[in-house]
Amino acid sequence: MSDPAAPLLACRDLDLGYDTKVLVRGLRWDVRRGERWVIVGPNGAGKSSLLRVLAGAQRPGAGTVALAGLPAGQTTAEALAAIRAFVADRWADPFGFTVRDTVLAGCFRLRGGDRSDAAAALRFLESVACAHLADRDVRGLSRGERQRVAIAAALAQETPLLFLDEPVSHQDPRQRGSVLRCLTAAAQGDGGRAIIAVFHDLDAALRFATHALLLSGDGAWRAGTAQDVLTGENLGRLFGVRFVEAVAEGRRIVVAE
Repeated sequence: MSDPAAPLLACRDLDLGYDTKVLVRGLRWDVRRGERWVIVGPNGAGKSSLLRVLAGAQRPGAGTVALAGLPAGQTTAEALAAIRAFVADRWADPFGFTVRDTVLAGCFRLRGGDRSDAAAALRFLESVACAHLADRDVRGLSRGERQRVAIAAALAQETPLLFLDEPVSHQDPRQRGSVLRCLTAAAQGDGGRAIIAVFHDLDAALRFATHALLLSGDGAWRAGTAQDVLTGENLGRLFGVRFVEAVAEGRRIVVAE
């Protein structure tokens, strides 16, 4: 993309739903380099489904999604692999690959699977505190460890767009902070990736996000900066419970009563 200010992701009049249920209606949304978007909403609001649509893995009911100017639904898998990486909320590992080989697979598009580039795989593993697991079989990892390895493999693709479904859902407090710092650094690095992630953990969302997209599950949505969108008032309407806002050590927190 020649224009660095042009959106990496552009949704126009996007509808999402199933049968007669409308989850998202008329979504018009742009995401640019360096932005860290969180998608927040109640269970069943369509967050994970929307993430798959954005990544080009599922078609919307109506409207369009463009990734780096290319229509997601009409772009080859090879072209999409150069634009975006996707981390789902679960993994299937039928074969006994090592952690190192799993991350090297993420490097394949750029480096042809050259095993001499194992140092690069280790760098990505170090970024998510998993270098010590390099020789382990992925099938023997805990869910939190496997999640961080999946994030390392996605980072190894070195794509300008990164989609993640619940990236800290299986992490303990220390590793949660490690993952959030790693992803923030990826967005702030040279060139600046755009990151779009589904979150249920509102504290993690507030720590991570520069921007937020709220989905209510009835077609309505709201997008903007995290400061403007992730407020106690907005979250209270979204989830149907009262939230209290506070500032702790210079950081804004929002807590459900």
